[in-house]
Amino acid sequence: MSFSKYATPEDFQRWEDHSKMLDCYSLIHVIKDCQSAEKCMRGFDPIREGYYSDQAATYGMELTRRNQLLPAAFRHRV
Repeated sequence: MSFSKYATPEDFQRWEDHSKMLDCYSLIHVIKDCQSAEKCMRGFDPIREGYYSDQAATYGMELTRRNQLLPAAFRHRV
């Protein structure tokens, strides 16, 4: 795995594959961690800010997919 400042299509695929293996609580942890990293990059490195935003969104989409299958009372929130 090479490190790039920008999120690549390979990054998105890796995140999507990884998100499918996590339970909902782990997904929430990853999403919050990405959001925290994104916030830390604000005003410092806008490219990395976007990278972490993309990562949080990708994991968030998996959580949303799972939540759609659950009754409202059992949905997980970030």
